[in-house]
Amino acid sequence: MALALLFAGQGAQKVGMGRSLCEQSTSARELYQQANSVLGWDLMKVCFEGPEAELTQTKVCQPALFVHGLALLSALREAGKVPAEGPKLALGLSLGEVTAYCGAGVFDFATGLKIVAERGRLMQEACEKTTGGMAAVIGEDRSKVEELCREFDIEAANFNAPGQIIVSGENARVSAAVAAAKERGMKKVMALNVAGAYHSRLMEPARVAFASFLDPIPFAAPQLTVFSNTTGSVIADPLDIKAALVKQIVSSVRWEDCMRSAAAEGTTLFWELGPGGVLSGLARRTEKSWTVKSFSEYADVIAA
Repeated sequence: MALALLFAGQGAQKVGMGRSLCEQSTSARELYQQANSVLGWDLMKVCFEGPEAELTQTKVCQPALFVHGLALLSALREAGKVPAEGPKLALGLSLGEVTAYCGAGVFDFATGLKIVAERGRLMQEACEKTTGGMAAVIGEDRSKVEELCREFDIEAANFNAPGQIIVSGENARVSAAVAAAKERGMKKVMALNVAGAYHSRLMEPARVAFASFLDPIPFAAPQLTVFSNTTGSVIADPLDIKAALVKQIVSSVRWEDCMRSAAAEGTTLFWELGPGGVLSGLARRTEKSWTVKSFSEYADVIAA
């Protein structure tokens, strides 16, 4: 059996996430306590109690999801639920890719947390300095969406699953593209309630600053097979991983490609580690025959 770990991306967060892990798993609680120390603010309180407006801030939800994903993995190991041969592959959606590399041993927990905290801070800063937005295009193939992006000078931010593509760019351009898509009979096109234009050129200031931040941090070779959002394929060289994480901030997230690549590598079971079951839903939309289990709280760990 080849087990692949899936780590959630921004948007999956919800108030209360991780509380039961912290209460019932010693190893998970230790990670949350370490996170509070590393960050210098009370991540546990925001995750467990909110308010939601604070948790949904980019600079908060990114470290929150990072810690939650790894706390779930730690709790599963502590409970003896991880197969003896261990996971073979790991992949994560957007910020979840950083979590995947941490789970694969490219850097330790504290280093990974510092990386996602700075990534979130820089991306929030870029959002606040631009007027960007995003929209979902449902039920259309890639070529039609890519043509729409070229016409309105916006970008395809996420290829999440067949018929689920997210576009990103300046608000006025995204709005014009949404209106045109509806006029042309595209089945379902809707603006998203997000803080900015993630995975587009509007994130370029964050990309530049993130590259400088990552440059002195040592990366190790991954101990698991990990797939890059930028290409949908495996990257194993530490310098290439670093470059891909930088590029990912402004490039398309090829999540469908990552999932198909993991399946092609022999994955027989996917474990989603994160709240909401978002990645399980995308997996079912992509290929109904895949076996996916979702883990969000301690009851899921015990039931594994």
